[in-house]
Amino acid sequence: MSTFTEATEARKSELSENYRAIIDKINQLNPKVNLVAVSKIKPSSDIKALYDAGVRHFGENYVQELIAKSQELPKDIKWHFIGGLQSGKAKDLAKHVESLYAVETIDSLKKCKQLDNTREKVGGSEIKVFLQINTSCEEQKSGYNSEVLDDLEETVKYLLSDECKKLKLIGLMTIGSFSESTSESGENQDFKKLVEVKEILDKKYQLDLELSMGMSNDFEQAIKQGSTSVRVGSSIFGARPPRNAA
Repeated sequence: MSTFTEATEARKSELSENYRAIIDKINQLNPKVNLVAVSKIKPSSDIKALYDAGVRHFGENYVQELIAKSQELPKDIKWHFIGGLQSGKAKDLAKHVESLYAVETIDSLKKCKQLDNTREKVGGSEIKVFLQINTSCEEQKSGYNSEVLDDLEETVKYLLSDECKKLKLIGLMTIGSFSESTSESGENQDFKKLVEVKEILDKKYQLDLELSMGMSNDFEQAIKQGSTSVRVGSSIFGARPPRNAA
């Protein structure tokens, strides 16, 4: 039983129109691209409004917030975890989010194994995995090194092995640097690097990896460069208030 108040009709219309505007832009470039509506810090009523309009893919950044929302919203929502994943939270995510569709921020073999082992213990459904690549080589960003692929390949081998029971490698993810994402020079070098890493892994391991790249301010350029999934939040839900530290 839901514990939240339904969105107003005006809010429902606003959300639906915003979502449709983004979908229209995506379809003009590549109708096969998946849109993940990033609902972090937004109320469950907003998510339910879009759900009622037919949307199923939603992205959340915080483990506890995702757990809470997943327990009060419809079970056929396809939740994408797109925030920084701490080792200590990987088990909570695998254990408590029954309808977890994908984790897009795997950046270590350890976290992979924690997710897989916990998901198997609880008998949960398969979780799709994107490996996060730090294509801009920014120190403050998470992700595998895009220049030295040894750690990345170790994780790929694990995901493709019989040892891994509940995770399925489907793609790579990156967050472009601010300078590249706001540049008007055309090709985004961070997205270009992710495509290059994909080509290396595809060839070496006989894969056809998807690419999750592009957000509100750069998703159109990302699609032009080969993205198959984009993560859009503020352009759909509006600006977010500062997150309460508590």
